Order: sequence, then C-alpha cells, then structure tokens
Amino acid sequence: MADFSERIIDHYERHAREWAADRRNSDWNDKPWHDRFIAALPKNATVLDLGCGSGSPVAVNMVACGFRVTGIDASATMISLCRDRLPNQEWIVADMRSLSLGRRFDGILAWDSFFHLTPDDQRHMFEVFSAHAAQPAILMFNAGPAHGEAIGSYRGEPLYHASLDVAENEELLARSGFTVISHAIEDWQSGGGRTAWIAHRNTPQAGIVEGGASNRDTDPKNP
Repeated sequence: MADFSERIIDHYERHAREWAADRRNSDWNDKPWHDRFIAALPKNATVLDLGCGSGSPVAVNMVACGFRVTGIDASATMISLCRDRLPNQEWIVADMRSLSLGRRFDGILAWDSFFHLTPDDQRHMFEVFSAHAAQPAILMFNAGPAHGEAIGSYRGEPLYHASLDVAENEELLARSGFTVISHAIEDWQSGGGRTAWIAHRNTPQAGIVEGGASNRDTDPKNP
C-alpha cells in the first residue's frame, strides 16, 4: 500500500488536465456540503484550500461568494490551471503535509484530498489544520467511513485512499481545538457517497474540548 500512496502526486500531475475536464463535466453532487461550509463562514472570509485541484468548481464558487482563497496543491499543472482561472487569488505549489504558511484562515478545506494521505499523514494533518486555523475557524474535510486503506482507479491506474476511524477523527479534532458540528457517513443524499466532517475551531489552544463531538448535528441536511 505504501508504494501506491507515494504515487499520488505524480498521478495527479500527469492527469491534471484530464481530471479538470472530468470534474468540469460531471455533476457537482457534493455541493450541499460546500454550501454548508460557506454558510458557516463570515463575510469576506479567507479560506485555505488544501488539495485545491484545478479550482473548479469549489474555489470558483467560494470566490463568487466573496471569499479570498489560498489554494495549495502539489501538482504544478493543477496550480497553473487555478492561476489561469482565478488570477486574483493566491495559488501555491506545495505538499499540504509539510505546509507552514505562518498565517491563519477563517476556513480550512481539505476536500477530496485528505483521503489520499496515509493514516499517519492524516494524523499529522491535524497539526497543520490547527496551525492555520484562526480563532474562530471552520474546517471541512472528507475521509472514509472506517479505518483502512483501499485502492481505487482513475484513467486505468491505481489510486490510493485511506481513512482513520470515526472515533480517532473525533479525538484528533478535539485535541486540536475543534468541535464537530456536522458529520455524515457515506452521504449519498447530498454528498455523492462521501463521509464528510465540518468542525468549528472553538478554542485557541489545543486540548480536549468538553463534550467533544457529542454536540454534532449528524443530519447532513441540517448543519
């Protein structure tokens, strides 16, 4: 499995233009979750988009809502597509696992990107989330329904996915100062089958939040 995980960056770089075209031509079946993320953010919010891809439709939609987007992707071609599409936003070629911008954002998004990391890299990402989250901030990411690794495919090539289990994600969020406000497992009604999380950064220092994720609203239609 480790060998497949190391191919992710190269995979998306080689297929960047095909992926962008496929995304552009497909139904945006997870848009309700992005609507919830946007609704939870303040006017003129700054958003850190980790694994931003080609910028469409997600970043395009956020910019249309008046947000300032900083997009991160390890694929130089993906970032070039973002710069062509949205030249007034900030686009950075970087590996999100080692990101350290020295800035904080109102919103952090790791959508259809977080689940390509190994379980250990996913655990480390909560430190990255915490280091870049303002007080307050909203975090949204999607993962798998249970702990494990799986190999999918794209353009006839293997594509690595992994996930932590629900309890560990809850614990890592709490230790990073986040409280879960919306969570659904394999949401086919409004998320295209994705397992999605939205959390609120409610404390400036890492630590276990009393109540943890027990306050979440698990109905994906009612964030």
